[in-house]
Amino acid sequence: MDAESLLLALELASGSGQGLSPDRRASLLTSLMLVKRDYRFDRVLFWGRILGLVADYYIAQGVSEDQLAPRKTLYSLNCMEWSLLPPATKEMETQTSVVKGRFMGDPSHEYEHTELQKVNEGEKVFEEEVVVQIKEETRLVSVIDQIDKAVAVIPRGALFKTPFGPINVNRTFEGLSLSEAKKLSSYFHFREPVELKNKTLLEKAELDPSLDFMDSLEHDIPKGCSDFPEVHPSGSILEDNGQCSGNFSG
Repeated sequence: MDAESLLLALELASGSGQGLSPDRRASLLTSLMLVKRDYRFDRVLFWGRILGLVADYYIAQGVSEDQLAPRKTLYSLNCMEWSLLPPATKEMETQTSVVKGRFMGDPSHEYEHTELQKVNEGEKVFEEEVVVQIKEETRLVSVIDQIDKAVAVIPRGALFKTPFGPINVNRTFEGLSLSEAKKLSSYFHFREPVELKNKTLLEKAELDPSLDFMDSLEHDIPKGCSDFPEVHPSGSILEDNGQCSGNFSG
């Protein structure tokens, strides 16, 4: 949600049953404008809220003039005071992957995880239990980064790439048509492309370089759903031997 149209965006999102109180909305609107000024961002996006047991995290992201450059992430517990989070790393993701359950809502909270580490004493090697402490702030950074990589999307045409390289907001974009909005190919991952680099020259020739410079959702396979059964035109699922194992039509 762009901070400049925050109130309208929050109103539209409230239909899901999750919303913010009027005082929270007012605080957000004012404080995000100050964040934009103080950090000299081109745009500020309200990322959302992560619920905690003690308090909730309100997340915002600052975007530079190059819209696809790494975004700066900030969090607040009261919608008024914002703290800048460090960039996510692979080490953070590995370290926090062992933490499960709800967030506490306290950035200084430390989770404890016991793991086995190999210890060398002379020629002997044995395993020793070591208690590893993981800060909730580190977990917050990792979770936001993973969510962004997986589900942060943007409609085709909302951004455009200039011949000189920078990615700009398309001021003439008025939204997708009804027919285009139904297509997965009309949406891109809002991050640096990964799969685009693997396309063949023939596939790239069909793309518009000013618009199709990010990974499309068209060929995404949800995690854990990589193996789909082959489906017969009649609606029956085919087993490996080509025999029908059942019918799910109708």
